[in-house]
Amino acid sequence: MMNSLEQLKQYTTVVADTGDFESMKKFKPQDATTNPSLILAAAQNPQYKTLIDDAVAFARKQQGDIHQKLRFGLKKVSVNFGMEILKIVPGRVSTEVDARLSFRIYDTISYAKGLIRLYEKEGISRERVLIKVAATWEGIKAAEILEKEGIHTNLTLLFSKEQAICCAEAGVTLISPFVGRILDWYKKERGVDHIPATEDPGVLSVTEIYNYYKKFEFKTEIMGASFRNKEEIIELTGCDLLTISPALLDELEKSNIEIKPKLSVKTAKAMDIEPEHYNEMEFRWALNDNPMANEKLSEGIRRFSNDLRQLEKYFLERI
Repeated sequence: MMNSLEQLKQYTTVVADTGDFESMKKFKPQDATTNPSLILAAAQNPQYKTLIDDAVAFARKQQGDIHQKLRFGLKKVSVNFGMEILKIVPGRVSTEVDARLSFRIYDTISYAKGLIRLYEKEGISRERVLIKVAATWEGIKAAEILEKEGIHTNLTLLFSKEQAICCAEAGVTLISPFVGRILDWYKKERGVDHIPATEDPGVLSVTEIYNYYKKFEFKTEIMGASFRNKEEIIELTGCDLLTISPALLDELEKSNIEIKPKLSVKTAKAMDIEPEHYNEMEFRWALNDNPMANEKLSEGIRRFSNDLRQLEKYFLERI
């Protein structure tokens, strides 16, 4: 009999949410995603020293002051990790734009193009790279322009249907709704320690987005992210992709729970759903009117920015 992870892979593309190459080799995901937090953790591991050293040497050779050299170094280390990941996974890697650019359209575009240039210089096709951008209004507009230029995007820190609809209409390749962080907010709000997976607000949010996308035949893929337990994952079986930490991949591999699809295109098509559209003002108001999405988006940008600053400090000492 197949274990739960093997069963899940029959219905959903599994993505590794880690910067650890050994975990990827073990669990054999289709794609992988990384971010400054994961790179910072991996940078402490002597096993990855050559990737850091190469990025430091690259930064030192660049023109400009120490801050310009630092920006080059940070892009290069992201690409170095991405290239190693692509030696292991058959699909794509997500590489993140500096989260501090989340409210700047053209700086986001410039940073994204810089990453793609580095990948292409190393012989990696842009088809194998997803540029990861926060799902702010500016991030979505930047992604729309990048997609038209053949650069594929992954819109992250997504907590609401309004964000998801604007991403789909912008033609982004993939969105990453954060299931576990939605659950965290509602547990704190309700003062409870547990919410069953069938009632989990994060699971319900992704289910609603999935049904909307499939009903109206949007091409944007949905990748559930940031899981707190395997039950959340099982409830989203059938979602296009799920990005899962090594700890939860291990739990699924050791489990023999029977897994059946919970989400399906056929079910979504039969639903009575009205189309929605948002201009900038309506988007900002909808986000403002959703305390959970508003708080978690802001918090997520701050957390990624803080981790990036830590990574910068680590790099500055070496440059």
